[in-house]
Amino acid sequence: MTRNIVRNIRHNAPDPGIDWSRTLSTMALSRALDAMEEERLVPERKVLYQFSARGHDMAQILLGQQLTGRHDAICGYYRSRPILLSLGVDPAEALASSMGRAGGYSDGRDIGVVFNHPNPEGATALPMCGGVGAQFTPTAGWAQALDYYARRMGSGDHGSSIAVALGGDGSVATNGFWSALTIATTQALPMLFYIEDNGFGISVPSSFNTPGGDIASNLAAWSGLTVFSGDGTDPATAAHLTAEAVSHVRGTRTPALLRLTVPRLQGHSFQDTQAYKSDEVIAAEHARDPWNKLKSHLVPAHIEAGEWTGLVEAARARAEAAREAAEARATPDPETMTRHVFFEGEMQRMGGQHIHGFVPPETTDKPEPQGQRLNMVTAIRRVLDQEMALNERVVLFGEDIGPKGGVHAVTLGLQEKYGTDRVFDTSLSEEGIVGRAVGMAVAGLMPVPEIQFRKYAEPATEQINDCGTMRWRTANAFAAPMVLRMPGGFFKCGDPWHSQTNEVAFLHNPGWKVAVPSNAEDAVGLLRTALRGNDPVIFFEHRAMLDLPWARRPWPGDAYALPFGRARITRTGGALTIVTWGAMVPRCEEAAEGRDAEVIDLRTLMPWDAGTVLDSVRRTGRCLIVHEDLRTAGFGAEIAARVADEAFMDLDAPVARLTMPDIPSPHSPVLLNHAVPSVGRIAAKIDELKGF
Repeated sequence: MTRNIVRNIRHNAPDPGIDWSRTLSTMALSRALDAMEEERLVPERKVLYQFSARGHDMAQILLGQQLTGRHDAICGYYRSRPILLSLGVDPAEALASSMGRAGGYSDGRDIGVVFNHPNPEGATALPMCGGVGAQFTPTAGWAQALDYYARRMGSGDHGSSIAVALGGDGSVATNGFWSALTIATTQALPMLFYIEDNGFGISVPSSFNTPGGDIASNLAAWSGLTVFSGDGTDPATAAHLTAEAVSHVRGTRTPALLRLTVPRLQGHSFQDTQAYKSDEVIAAEHARDPWNKLKSHLVPAHIEAGEWTGLVEAARARAEAAREAAEARATPDPETMTRHVFFEGEMQRMGGQHIHGFVPPETTDKPEPQGQRLNMVTAIRRVLDQEMALNERVVLFGEDIGPKGGVHAVTLGLQEKYGTDRVFDTSLSEEGIVGRAVGMAVAGLMPVPEIQFRKYAEPATEQINDCGTMRWRTANAFAAPMVLRMPGGFFKCGDPWHSQTNEVAFLHNPGWKVAVPSNAEDAVGLLRTALRGNDPVIFFEHRAMLDLPWARRPWPGDAYALPFGRARITRTGGALTIVTWGAMVPRCEEAAEGRDAEVIDLRTLMPWDAGTVLDSVRRTGRCLIVHEDLRTAGFGAEIAARVADEAFMDLDAPVARLTMPDIPSPHSPVLLNHAVPSVGRIAAKIDELKGF
């Protein structure tokens, strides 16, 4: 049942257990840091990005005091420093981050307002993303993980903890907000949407982001959501509403939205002159300053005037000490800049299954073939089945993967075997699928989301990028290992929507490993490695290979795991090297019949086995790269450049590429067969190069 609750609290109403001295101290600290940045550090160019929290600060701090669950988590945005301070973040860390110094949130890799706070024994600040609205779906994933741990694994601490996403009034227009709202309400998750409405998204009035500028009113009839709304500048009102909203989510395990109206007492950022606001609007905002209202509320009812002054002065001194400590720090070491793109043996502080005691079973990279040949669909399903049986942290989800078993039947029967907690369908939102997987991964699960077709990954590109960069931009504080399954490529026909490959796009998302198996044996080995690993992996399942007789292989054994970055020479030769992957492997093998050509199946593109390729080219003197993706800026261009850089003097002919033209995949089989490299065209290119 949806409830819309607007509170107008009497000034002398009992406070809901608020530590007002702590509130004042934290708010004074926050304001001292804002003033220091605006008056000194930004003009001195010691801080390059600055977003004042004045006006937003008091209500955030009151909310932070309510986050007492062991596994409570927030995910905020660029104006959320006050709640970080209320959670106990060291102001020296915050300033060092803003100043780009060593340590801090990111060791100088990210701007200081993009924060994180790993705290395995208390309230955590999940790694913030730079995009507006990108915080909502990972928070929904954390909430779903809380629910999973509580119901499936019997954890009482998780069963009393909640997830909170903070956002401004502009964020309610984003895809992430609506996707997370759908997830949280359809799944009844313990998630609080905390919306700070200051009336403007930079310069755009809130009425442009939601009709009438009041998201609480507009969501009053949203099923499964309890809505709270009120004045975030009034201490009593803000205290009661934050306490009630948190208590509701914590007690009922259902979502709520809390909208508090607050003034933005400075520009959007330091550079913003607010010329779009009239003098009357600015004056009205300053008249609502919660600082003055807090003093009226506290003095003398809660504290004496002298105590107020003492706490404020102590906070200012603390801010000054934090500045001195931050400025004393060294600048980050450029030699370390490329570390932590992937797991390097040093465990992250939060995220992934390994920090929770997961120990992978023993594996071998030597296949032990047994039984009849299996197609790739059956092989992938069998690995998923085995890993789910071994590891309760593995969960599968995506569109139509439940009772239907996926549009390619890969997950057929798994929901019936493992239940809807571990194999479940999702709403039709790729941003929601990947975003919730991020939150679940940070919470310690091993999510295996599916994007139904490669082209459908486009709405999730922000979450894909943010997931991949998490380890690097938090300097190994957080990581979100997962396996993102993604079918694609041509099948019996093609079309622009279901047949795209475009694997190269993912190689421009640092932090993702990319697997492109061409056969059932490689699919088994790479998938098992990915599911037991500590990095996010995109597992590309080519549609044409899922049931192709050529791609069938005997089961390679229950312990078979294939390291990433190790290519396979599928056919030896001495006159020419063919480098390929995916659906082009059998075509290249057939084209090489009767020709002295070596065929290399890369198997993974990130990392890729440059050593095997270069060794082969140095022996053969010629290189042909064949792939299904487009020619311009395809991954073949990277391989060709590497060969030219490192084996140029060994070449007897120019490096050649054979690819699709720069067009979407055509639907007509006649057009498709002409676009995709065929056996005949590959053979002709081999002969041409050998005759050069």
